[in-house]
Amino acid sequence: MRLLLLPAFVLVATPALAAELTCDGPFAPDSSEAKLVEAFGRENVVTGELPGPEGSTMLATTIFPDDESRKIEVGWWDEENLTDLAYFTVPPGDTSPQGVRTGMTVKEVEALNEGPFEMQGFWWDYGGYANFSGGRLGAPEEGCLVSVRFAPTVEFSGDVEAVAGDVLVPSTEPLLEQLDVRVESLSISYPDFGASED
Repeated sequence: MRLLLLPAFVLVATPALAAELTCDGPFAPDSSEAKLVEAFGRENVVTGELPGPEGSTMLATTIFPDDESRKIEVGWWDEENLTDLAYFTVPPGDTSPQGVRTGMTVKEVEALNEGPFEMQGFWWDYGGYANFSGGRLGAPEEGCLVSVRFAPTVEFSGDVEAVAGDVLVPSTEPLLEQLDVRVESLSISYPDFGASED
C-alpha cells in the first residue's frame, strides 16, 4: 500500500503557563453537569448531542464550546441525570495528570510509560489510539486513566501498509518516526466507576 498524500497535522504551540489537569474537583468521578456549571459558569457549559465514531452520536457536555484552546468535552455514565463522570478531553495546551500533552512524540510518551507500547494503525475511525497495558500509563493514577490518540504529522510517499488500518503497531516501529507521529488528542476516563455501582 502506498499513500501519496497525507493531510497535514497542525501542532498547537504549548502555552508557557499551560495547566496541568487533575482528577479531582469538577473533574472527579462523582462530578455532574451542575458542578461544572458551578465551576465554569452557566454561559460556558453546554450539553447536547455530539458526533461519535462511525456516524454515531452521543450525549456530552462541553465546557468553553466556542474556544478551541480551552474546550473540554465531558461524558457521563448516567446520561439521564448528567452525573458520574465517564471521561473528559484535555485541551491542546494542557497536560494530563500523567504528564502527557498534545504534540508529544512517540519516544517522549514511551519515556513517560517507562517502556514501549502499541497503538492502532492510522486512517480509520479508531486509528492511532494507544494501548499502554503493562506500562506506567496503563495503571490508574489519581483514580483515572489516560487515553492517547496519535497521528502522523508529515506527508509521506512510501509504503505505509505496516501502520495503516485495523492493525496493532508497536511504538518501536521505524515508520512512526518517518511519519513524525505525535499525540493528536487525549482524554481522561474513569472506566470502572459506573460498573462499581452494580
